[in-house]
Amino acid sequence: MTAAAQGICREAVRLFVQDGATVIAVDRSQAALDELLGAQSGARIIAVQADCVREPEVEAAVRRALEVSGKIDILVNGIGGSTLSGRQDTPVDEMTLEDFLATLQINLVPTFLLCKHVVPVMKRQGSGKIVNVSSISARGEGLSNAAYSAAKAGITSFTRKLSREVAKWNINCNAIAPGLTLTDRIARSIERIPADVQASRVAAVPWGRLATPIDQAKVIFFLASGDADFMTGVTVDVTGGQ
Repeated sequence: MTAAAQGICREAVRLFVQDGATVIAVDRSQAALDELLGAQSGARIIAVQADCVREPEVEAAVRRALEVSGKIDILVNGIGGSTLSGRQDTPVDEMTLEDFLATLQINLVPTFLLCKHVVPVMKRQGSGKIVNVSSISARGEGLSNAAYSAAKAGITSFTRKLSREVAKWNINCNAIAPGLTLTDRIARSIERIPADVQASRVAAVPWGRLATPIDQAKVIFFLASGDADFMTGVTVDVTGGQ
């Protein structure tokens, strides 16, 4: 699981270890990994520090997973986000090429690289579950910029195409599309905006509240479970009806 020590995937790790899984927790922040291990003391978590936009580090993480258990049953690709920190609504005509490419890279490259190196393992096994993280921004919704929307649309399309490539090996490939979710980073950002703006964002969600990381993690866990064996190529909205 990538981005395993933070946000949505940190909650997903908790669900998987509660279910008895051994989790290879991949994150580029060693400090966050250390915190995760402290919070999940005694759980079967193997922490791997890696920057997953770098192919050699992805290959090393996959090798470590195979050393630990000899197989990879589930891959959760959680890395992503907007690189335009504090400027999520930057219009295209004010965006630099560097900003655009950086956003594509952080969202698309890790998902591609992990799938590239894990799919052969799952093919040899004759089974596997892949869960990617897209966003409702893939449809141009939400408060994001065009670069982020394009990147997440790429995740959705990549998921659907890959699902067709790997189905005959009993490999499922699905995704979730979160709405605005109160990860630690997002919660801090929302605290800095006016109360009326905060209220308008909540009002836009029919369920009457913003998502929490566990809301998203539960759907990741479902898609990785046997209950979702006949689902593939699907991106599931987790938005409270937004």
